[in-house]
Amino acid sequence: MNKNIAGPLLLVAVVLFGGAGVFLSQQGNSLAQNTDVGSQSASVVTAVSKLIALPEGETPTVAEVTDTDALKDQAFFAKAKVGDQVLIYAQAGRAYLFDPKANKILEVAPVTFGETE
Repeated sequence: MNKNIAGPLLLVAVVLFGGAGVFLSQQGNSLAQNTDVGSQSASVVTAVSKLIALPEGETPTVAEVTDTDALKDQAFFAKAKVGDQVLIYAQAGRAYLFDPKANKILEVAPVTFGETE
């Protein structure tokens, strides 16, 4: 696995498996898991699906970037701004960083769970 994406993938795994926690990150509250799973998450998924083919048959975990300083050293979040959305498809093994203001996908990365080298 590319060593440059190991950190973001670990963070994505923490976000996904964070369970009931609303705020997660390695250094603070840098991502807020979207608790309004209904309309807001659905609208983010709809917007992203118009830009790229998303995995089918799986509902993603959606998180919002809330603190870019805590994420600045992670390649996946290099272009992230507060308010950007992260869609995590665990079964498909993909994560998408989406800028809803610009309606643009900023990054796509593989997601693996388990030990990293």
